[in-house]
Amino acid sequence: MTARGHSDSGEDNLIARYFRPLATDAGALGLIDDVAILAATGQNLVVTTDAIVEGVHFLPDDPPDTIARKALRVNLSDLAAKGAAPAGFVLTLALRDAGEGWLAPFAEAIGRDAAEFGCPLLGGDTVSTPGPLMISITAFGHVPVGKMVHRSGAKAGDRVVVTGTIGDAALGLRILRGDIPRESLDAPSREQLVQRYRIPQPRNAVALVVREHASAAMDVSDGLAGDLAKLCAASGVSAAIDIPAIPLSEPARIMLAEAQVNLENIVAGGDDYEVLCTVPENRWDAFSAAALEANTLVTSIGRVVAGQVAPRFVDGDGNPIILKRLSYSHF
Repeated sequence: MTARGHSDSGEDNLIARYFRPLATDAGALGLIDDVAILAATGQNLVVTTDAIVEGVHFLPDDPPDTIARKALRVNLSDLAAKGAAPAGFVLTLALRDAGEGWLAPFAEAIGRDAAEFGCPLLGGDTVSTPGPLMISITAFGHVPVGKMVHRSGAKAGDRVVVTGTIGDAALGLRILRGDIPRESLDAPSREQLVQRYRIPQPRNAVALVVREHASAAMDVSDGLAGDLAKLCAASGVSAAIDIPAIPLSEPARIMLAEAQVNLENIVAGGDDYEVLCTVPENRWDAFSAAALEANTLVTSIGRVVAGQVAPRFVDGDGNPIILKRLSYSHF
Protein backbone atom coordinates (compact mmCIF):
# COMPACT_ATOMS: atom_id res chain seq x y z
CA MET A 1 0.00 0.00 0.00
CA THR A 2 2.03 2.91 -1.28
CA ALA A 3 0.91 6.35 -2.39
CA ARG A 4 3.50 8.39 -4.24
CA GLY A 5 1.82 11.72 -3.79
CA HIS A 6 1.81 13.05 -7.39
CA SER A 7 0.33 10.19 -9.38
CA ASP A 8 -2.73 10.00 -11.55
CA SER A 9 -3.19 6.38 -10.48
CA GLY A 10 -6.63 5.75 -9.01
CA GLU A 11 -5.08 3.31 -6.57
CA ASP A 12 -2.47 5.81 -5.41
CA ASN A 13 -5.08 8.51 -4.99
CA LEU A 14 -7.32 6.15 -3.04
CA ILE A 15 -4.48 5.26 -0.68
CA ALA A 16 -3.42 8.86 -0.24
CA ARG A 17 -6.96 9.99 0.50
CA TYR A 18 -8.20 7.28 2.85
CA PHE A 19 -5.20 5.52 4.35
CA ARG A 20 -2.17 7.84 4.41
CA PRO A 21 -3.82 9.84 7.24
CA LEU A 22 -3.92 6.62 9.28
CA ALA A 23 -0.24 5.79 8.77
CA THR A 24 0.98 7.86 11.71
CA ASP A 25 3.79 5.52 12.77
CA ALA A 26 7.20 6.64 11.50
CA GLY A 27 7.89 3.11 10.28
CA ALA A 28 5.05 3.42 7.76
CA LEU A 29 7.16 6.00 5.85
CA GLY A 30 4.03 7.92 4.97
CA LEU A 31 2.96 5.05 2.69
CA ILE A 32 5.28 6.40 -0.01
CA ASP A 33 7.58 3.37 -0.15
CA ASP A 34 7.09 -0.31 -0.91
CA VAL A 35 7.99 -1.39 2.61
CA ALA A 36 7.61 -0.39 6.23
CA ILE A 37 10.11 -0.53 9.06
CA LEU A 38 9.49 -2.12 12.46
CA ALA A 39 12.04 -0.94 15.00
CA ALA A 40 14.04 -3.70 16.68
CA THR A 41 13.08 -3.89 20.35
CA GLY A 42 15.12 -6.80 21.67
CA GLN A 43 11.87 -8.75 21.87
CA ASN A 44 10.32 -11.54 19.84
CA LEU A 45 8.13 -10.41 16.95
CA VAL A 46 4.80 -12.23 16.76
CA VAL A 47 3.04 -12.31 13.38
CA THR A 48 -0.55 -13.31 12.59
CA THR A 49 -2.73 -12.97 9.52
CA ASP A 50 -6.45 -13.36 8.91
CA ALA A 51 -8.67 -12.57 5.96
CA ILE A 52 -12.39 -11.90 6.08
CA VAL A 53 -14.47 -12.53 2.97
CA GLU A 54 -17.91 -11.24 2.01
CA GLY A 55 -20.53 -13.96 2.39
CA VAL A 56 -18.27 -16.02 4.66
CA HIS A 57 -17.18 -13.77 7.54
CA PHE A 58 -19.57 -10.89 7.01
CA LEU A 59 -22.79 -10.31 5.11
CA PRO A 60 -23.01 -8.22 1.93
CA ASP A 61 -25.15 -5.57 3.63
CA ASP A 62 -23.08 -5.28 6.81
CA PRO A 63 -22.04 -1.67 7.48
CA PRO A 64 -18.49 -0.87 6.29
CA ASP A 65 -17.42 0.41 9.71
CA THR A 66 -18.26 -2.93 11.34
CA ILE A 67 -16.42 -4.81 8.57
CA ALA A 68 -13.32 -2.68 9.18
CA ARG A 69 -13.40 -3.25 12.91
CA LYS A 70 -13.90 -6.98 12.54
CA ALA A 71 -11.01 -7.26 10.08
CA LEU A 72 -8.55 -5.72 12.52
CA ARG A 73 -9.97 -7.17 15.70
CA VAL A 74 -9.82 -10.83 14.67
CA ASN A 75 -6.06 -10.33 14.30
CA LEU A 76 -5.78 -8.46 17.59
CA SER A 77 -7.51 -11.43 19.21
CA ASP A 78 -4.73 -13.75 18.03
CA LEU A 79 -2.11 -11.40 19.50
CA ALA A 80 -3.95 -11.25 22.83
CA ALA A 81 -4.02 -15.04 23.11
CA LYS A 82 -0.27 -15.16 22.58
CA GLY A 83 0.37 -12.59 25.30
CA ALA A 84 1.64 -10.12 22.70
CA ALA A 85 1.33 -6.34 22.64
CA PRO A 86 0.26 -4.94 19.22
CA ALA A 87 2.98 -3.29 17.13
CA GLY A 88 1.24 -2.56 13.81
CA PHE A 89 -0.53 -4.07 10.83
CA VAL A 90 -0.58 -4.18 7.04
CA LEU A 91 -3.85 -4.15 5.12
CA THR A 92 -4.87 -5.68 1.80
CA LEU A 93 -8.19 -4.70 0.25
CA ALA A 94 -9.81 -6.50 -2.69
CA LEU A 95 -12.58 -4.14 -3.81
CA ARG A 96 -15.27 -4.28 -6.49
CA ASP A 97 -15.37 -0.50 -6.51
CA ALA A 98 -13.83 2.37 -4.61
CA GLY A 99 -16.84 4.47 -3.74
CA GLU A 100 -16.67 7.21 -1.11
CA GLY A 101 -19.78 5.88 0.64
CA TRP A 102 -18.06 2.62 1.55
CA LEU A 103 -14.38 3.59 1.86
CA ALA A 104 -14.80 6.67 4.04
CA PRO A 105 -16.55 4.95 6.97
CA PHE A 106 -14.31 1.88 6.54
CA ALA A 107 -11.13 3.96 6.81
CA GLU A 108 -12.47 6.07 9.67
CA ALA A 109 -13.43 2.99 11.71
CA ILE A 110 -10.20 1.08 11.17
CA GLY A 111 -8.28 4.23 12.06
CA ARG A 112 -10.18 4.58 15.35
CA ASP A 113 -9.51 0.96 16.27
CA ALA A 114 -5.86 1.25 15.29
CA ALA A 115 -5.53 4.18 17.70
CA GLU A 116 -7.56 2.52 20.47
CA PHE A 117 -5.54 -0.68 20.45
CA GLY A 118 -2.15 0.89 19.74
CA CYS A 119 -1.77 -0.99 16.45
CA PRO A 120 -0.88 1.49 13.68
CA LEU A 121 -1.28 0.96 9.96
CA LEU A 122 2.11 0.28 8.35
CA GLY A 123 1.21 -0.41 4.72
CA GLY A 124 -0.51 -2.92 2.47
CA ASP A 125 -2.10 -3.21 -0.94
CA THR A 126 -5.31 -2.47 -2.81
CA VAL A 127 -6.58 -4.50 -5.74
CA SER A 128 -9.77 -4.72 -7.74
CA THR A 129 -11.85 -7.87 -7.94
CA PRO A 130 -15.03 -8.92 -9.74
CA GLY A 131 -15.73 -11.33 -6.91
CA PRO A 132 -16.55 -11.02 -3.22
CA LEU A 133 -15.07 -8.19 -1.19
CA MET A 134 -12.04 -9.39 0.81
CA ILE A 135 -10.01 -7.73 3.54
CA SER A 136 -6.77 -9.33 4.68
CA ILE A 137 -4.72 -8.05 7.60
CA THR A 138 -1.34 -9.15 8.84
CA ALA A 139 -0.72 -7.91 12.37
CA PHE A 140 2.54 -7.74 14.28
CA GLY A 141 3.03 -7.88 18.03
CA HIS A 142 5.92 -8.23 20.42
CA VAL A 143 6.65 -10.22 23.55
CA PRO A 144 9.75 -10.57 25.72
CA VAL A 145 12.13 -13.15 24.27
CA GLY A 146 10.81 -16.68 24.81
CA LYS A 147 7.63 -15.55 26.57
CA MET A 148 4.99 -16.10 23.86
CA VAL A 149 2.21 -18.42 25.06
CA HIS A 150 1.93 -21.47 22.79
CA ARG A 151 -0.92 -23.91 22.28
CA SER A 152 1.33 -26.71 23.39
CA GLY A 153 1.93 -26.07 27.10
CA ALA A 154 -1.20 -27.46 28.77
CA LYS A 155 -0.63 -30.03 31.53
CA ALA A 156 -2.97 -32.45 33.30
CA GLY A 157 -4.55 -30.68 36.28
CA ASP A 158 -4.56 -27.22 34.68
CA ARG A 159 -7.84 -25.35 34.66
CA VAL A 160 -9.48 -24.71 31.28
CA VAL A 161 -10.48 -21.05 31.19
CA VAL A 162 -12.31 -18.74 28.78
CA THR A 163 -12.81 -14.99 28.72
CA GLY A 164 -16.14 -13.30 28.15
CA THR A 165 -19.17 -15.27 26.99
CA ILE A 166 -19.47 -18.02 24.41
CA GLY A 167 -21.89 -18.41 21.51
CA ASP A 168 -23.17 -14.87 21.13
CA ALA A 169 -21.66 -14.23 17.69
CA ALA A 170 -23.00 -17.47 16.23
CA LEU A 171 -26.49 -16.58 17.48
CA GLY A 172 -26.12 -13.05 16.10
CA LEU A 173 -25.40 -14.50 12.66
CA ARG A 174 -28.45 -16.75 12.92
CA ILE A 175 -30.55 -13.68 13.71
CA LEU A 176 -29.19 -11.79 10.70
CA ARG A 177 -29.91 -14.76 8.46
CA GLY A 178 -33.47 -15.04 9.74
CA ASP A 179 -32.93 -18.47 11.31
CA ILE A 180 -34.29 -17.22 14.64
CA PRO A 181 -37.77 -15.63 14.74
CA ARG A 182 -37.71 -11.95 15.69
CA GLU A 183 -40.25 -12.54 18.46
CA SER A 184 -37.85 -14.90 20.22
CA LEU A 185 -35.98 -11.96 21.80
CA ASP A 186 -36.58 -8.30 22.51
CA ALA A 187 -34.86 -5.75 20.29
CA PRO A 188 -31.97 -4.90 22.70
CA SER A 189 -31.12 -8.60 23.10
CA ARG A 190 -31.16 -9.16 19.34
CA GLU A 191 -28.90 -6.15 18.84
CA GLN A 192 -26.53 -7.35 21.55
CA LEU A 193 -26.03 -10.67 19.76
CA VAL A 194 -25.77 -9.10 16.29
CA GLN A 195 -23.10 -6.70 17.50
CA ARG A 196 -21.08 -9.58 18.97
CA TYR A 197 -21.04 -11.11 15.47
CA ARG A 198 -20.21 -7.91 13.65
CA ILE A 199 -17.74 -6.38 16.10
CA PRO A 200 -15.59 -8.82 18.09
CA GLN A 201 -14.17 -7.71 21.43
CA PRO A 202 -10.51 -8.81 21.41
CA ARG A 203 -9.18 -9.39 24.92
CA ASN A 204 -5.95 -7.44 24.58
CA ALA A 205 -6.51 -6.06 28.08
CA VAL A 206 -5.53 -9.48 29.48
CA ALA A 207 -2.64 -10.24 27.12
CA LEU A 208 -0.12 -9.63 29.91
CA VAL A 209 -2.23 -11.70 32.33
CA VAL A 210 -2.24 -14.60 29.88
CA ARG A 211 1.49 -14.26 29.31
CA GLU A 212 2.29 -14.27 33.02
CA HIS A 213 -0.03 -17.06 34.18
CA ALA A 214 -1.32 -19.31 31.36
CA SER A 215 0.39 -22.54 30.32
CA ALA A 216 -1.25 -22.62 26.87
CA ALA A 217 -3.62 -20.34 24.97
CA MET A 218 -5.34 -19.59 21.68
CA ASP A 219 -8.30 -17.52 20.63
CA VAL A 220 -11.72 -19.01 19.96
CA SER A 221 -12.47 -18.33 16.31
CA ASP A 222 -13.98 -21.54 14.90
CA GLY A 223 -15.90 -22.65 18.00
CA LEU A 224 -15.02 -23.47 21.60
CA ALA A 225 -15.30 -27.24 21.20
CA GLY A 226 -13.16 -27.46 18.08
CA ASP A 227 -10.56 -24.95 19.22
CA LEU A 228 -10.21 -26.72 22.57
CA ALA A 229 -9.60 -29.95 20.65
CA LYS A 230 -6.81 -28.18 18.71
CA LEU A 231 -5.19 -26.89 21.87
CA CYS A 232 -5.36 -30.31 23.54
CA ALA A 233 -3.91 -32.02 20.45
CA ALA A 234 -1.01 -29.57 20.37
CA SER A 235 -0.35 -30.22 24.06
CA GLY A 236 -0.79 -34.01 23.92
CA VAL A 237 -3.57 -33.96 26.53
CA SER A 238 -7.34 -34.09 26.80
CA ALA A 239 -9.90 -32.15 28.83
CA ALA A 240 -13.15 -32.55 30.72
CA ILE A 241 -15.53 -29.60 30.33
CA ASP A 242 -18.47 -28.84 32.62
CA ILE A 243 -21.20 -27.64 30.25
CA PRO A 244 -23.13 -25.63 32.91
CA ALA A 245 -19.93 -23.69 33.69
CA ILE A 246 -19.56 -22.30 30.14
CA PRO A 247 -20.31 -18.57 30.45
CA LEU A 248 -23.35 -17.42 28.48
CA SER A 249 -24.92 -14.04 27.99
CA GLU A 250 -28.48 -13.64 29.21
CA PRO A 251 -29.95 -13.71 25.66
CA ALA A 252 -28.04 -16.90 24.85
CA ARG A 253 -29.12 -18.47 28.13
CA ILE A 254 -32.78 -17.69 27.41
CA MET A 255 -32.64 -19.09 23.90
CA LEU A 256 -30.92 -22.27 25.07
CA ALA A 257 -33.40 -22.77 27.93
CA GLU A 258 -36.33 -22.32 25.53
CA ALA A 259 -34.77 -24.76 23.01
CA GLN A 260 -34.67 -22.11 20.29
CA VAL A 261 -31.02 -23.03 19.82
CA ASN A 262 -29.06 -26.10 20.84
CA LEU A 263 -25.77 -26.66 22.58
CA GLU A 264 -23.87 -27.12 19.32
CA ASN A 265 -25.02 -23.69 18.16
CA ILE A 266 -23.31 -22.31 21.26
CA VAL A 267 -20.03 -24.23 21.50
CA ALA A 268 -19.37 -24.97 17.82
CA GLY A 269 -20.65 -21.84 16.09
CA GLY A 270 -17.46 -19.81 16.02
CA ASP A 271 -16.66 -16.10 15.81
CA ASP A 272 -16.42 -15.72 19.60
CA TYR A 273 -12.88 -14.25 19.53
CA GLU A 274 -12.49 -14.93 23.23
CA VAL A 275 -9.27 -16.25 24.77
CA LEU A 276 -9.18 -19.96 25.60
CA CYS A 277 -6.33 -20.83 27.92
CA THR A 278 -5.12 -23.31 30.50
CA VAL A 279 -3.97 -22.12 33.90
CA PRO A 280 -2.07 -24.18 36.47
CA GLU A 281 -3.99 -24.51 39.72
CA ASN A 282 -1.34 -22.64 41.68
CA ARG A 283 -1.66 -19.68 39.28
CA TRP A 284 -5.48 -19.51 39.19
CA ASP A 285 -6.00 -17.04 42.04
CA ALA A 286 -3.40 -14.65 40.62
CA PHE A 287 -4.77 -15.07 37.09
CA SER A 288 -8.39 -14.40 38.07
CA ALA A 289 -7.44 -11.42 40.26
CA ALA A 290 -5.36 -9.85 37.48
CA ALA A 291 -8.16 -10.41 34.96
CA LEU A 292 -10.65 -8.76 37.31
CA GLU A 293 -8.31 -5.78 37.62
CA ALA A 294 -8.27 -5.64 33.81
CA ASN A 295 -12.11 -5.60 33.78
CA THR A 296 -12.28 -8.90 31.90
CA LEU A 297 -14.59 -11.77 32.83
CA VAL A 298 -12.78 -15.10 33.06
CA THR A 299 -14.44 -18.42 33.84
CA SER A 300 -12.99 -21.81 34.73
CA ILE A 301 -14.97 -24.37 32.72
CA GLY A 302 -13.10 -27.62 33.30
CA ARG A 303 -9.79 -29.37 33.68
CA VAL A 304 -7.01 -30.65 31.49
CA VAL A 305 -6.70 -34.43 31.88
CA ALA A 306 -4.10 -36.95 30.79
CA GLY A 307 -4.63 -38.84 27.55
CA GLN A 308 -5.07 -37.98 23.91
CA VAL A 309 -8.78 -38.62 23.36
CA ALA A 310 -11.07 -35.79 22.30
CA PRO A 311 -12.14 -33.44 25.11
CA ARG A 312 -15.27 -34.59 26.97
CA PHE A 313 -18.26 -32.36 27.63
CA VAL A 314 -20.43 -33.36 30.59
CA ASP A 315 -23.71 -32.05 31.99
CA GLY A 316 -24.41 -31.04 35.57
CA ASP A 317 -24.81 -34.67 36.61
CA GLY A 318 -21.54 -35.73 35.03
CA ASN A 319 -23.18 -37.41 32.05
CA PRO A 320 -21.31 -37.11 28.75
CA ILE A 321 -22.81 -34.96 25.99
CA ILE A 322 -21.99 -36.03 22.46
CA LEU A 323 -21.43 -33.20 19.98
CA LYS A 324 -21.91 -34.07 16.32
CA ARG A 325 -20.05 -30.95 15.23
CA LEU A 326 -17.11 -29.35 17.03
CA SER A 327 -16.48 -26.19 15.02
CA TYR A 328 -16.96 -24.22 11.87
CA SER A 329 -14.80 -25.40 8.96
CA HIS A 330 -14.14 -23.65 5.67
CA PHE A 331 -13.64 -26.95 3.82
